[in-house]
Amino acid sequence: MTPSPEHRAAWPFRALALALSRGQLDEDDTAVIVYDLEGLDARLAELNRLFPAGTLHAAAVKAAPLRALLARLCRAGAGLEAASGPELHLSLRAGCPPERVVFDSPAKTLPELRQALALGVHLNADNFQELERMDALDAGSSPAASLGLRVNPQVGEGSIAATSVAGQYSKFGEPLEKRGEIVRAFQKRPWLRGLHMHVGSQGCGIGLFTAGARALLDLGREIDRACGERRVLRLDIGGGLPVSYGPSSPAPSMEDYATALRRECPELWDGPMRAFTEFGRWMFAGQGFAAARVEYVKEQAGQRTAVVHLGADMFLRPCYLPDTWRHELAVAAPDGTPKQGSRSPWNVAGPLCFAGDFLARGRELPDMAPGDWLVVRDAGAYTLSMWSRYNSRQAPKALGVEADGVEVLKARESVEDVLRFWG
Repeated sequence: MTPSPEHRAAWPFRALALALSRGQLDEDDTAVIVYDLEGLDARLAELNRLFPAGTLHAAAVKAAPLRALLARLCRAGAGLEAASGPELHLSLRAGCPPERVVFDSPAKTLPELRQALALGVHLNADNFQELERMDALDAGSSPAASLGLRVNPQVGEGSIAATSVAGQYSKFGEPLEKRGEIVRAFQKRPWLRGLHMHVGSQGCGIGLFTAGARALLDLGREIDRACGERRVLRLDIGGGLPVSYGPSSPAPSMEDYATALRRECPELWDGPMRAFTEFGRWMFAGQGFAAARVEYVKEQAGQRTAVVHLGADMFLRPCYLPDTWRHELAVAAPDGTPKQGSRSPWNVAGPLCFAGDFLARGRELPDMAPGDWLVVRDAGAYTLSMWSRYNSRQAPKALGVEADGVEVLKARESVEDVLRFWG
């Protein structure tokens, strides 16, 4: 169930105040990312309610690769989608059974392919050359492995080119216009049993997702006819449903998406094919916020600037592409309670040594003072996972909040951790 606007507005302050009161944040914790664990549970429950029974919901590891979060989803029956060799290992370390792991890296090495086949994960080949590598590895002799091919359905791009991967050209998969070669690839390989797609993420509409799924279902029927048997047994529709980062970026609901998908692709519910999903942003973004301590407040050239402890190190896209990526900001007092009062334009500067490190410019915010907290809403996906090593700053602590309890999901990096990283 989608939380009410009132809960959504109040929860970060309640969670931050709880963490502070429990002593989970000390003077060294200049920044933190906090997750709503019950909200994460609700997201998975919503997917199970809306999609066909038996669907494997494989959360995208890249969106929030905190092992504690991944393990919690796995304990509740979810799968995990790995886009690299280390993400594959992280999935297994989080307790995900191999039969619930989807391995989608577009640049798999021979050792990675060999290991994935031995483990028996769901492996989606990115291209015909990868299928030839799998031929050489005798992929058909791995009875536990579930093997498919990624296809670009070529249904068009969304409003953000960098997150759209289903145009006429894409770096991912084989294009649908090569359907003859795709069909022949399946005829040649009886062990090839699945189709995979990903249309894109933020900026893509429901129509693109449903059109992509429809195109691959039709391709699957063509493959079945050519092979003389039911060959395509699973359809991986990827993830990508956009999320709202505030009033300026409304987004469709998962219920809207599932309803449209059922209307356009009813055989996912009525037929023998098993559906897979790979939601990341939708799963994690609204379940986490970040908070950074205000270190200094400066007034110069008629502008007020708050210097905080998060910037382009964790919010690469908002800092580099502020017109495309925007987070709602709020301000809390040193005890975590929301600051009230009049609002005025503020610049929010991050801690990195380059001129573009700003979370916001001219944003209407309450007055800030050193010791306050700058709260960044909807930061649960693609933030900590994109942490930058520029200036060698320490990655912040990650906390999970459930009812009235607070747990450390990941400790703040120590100076020694950073030095060890650099060798």
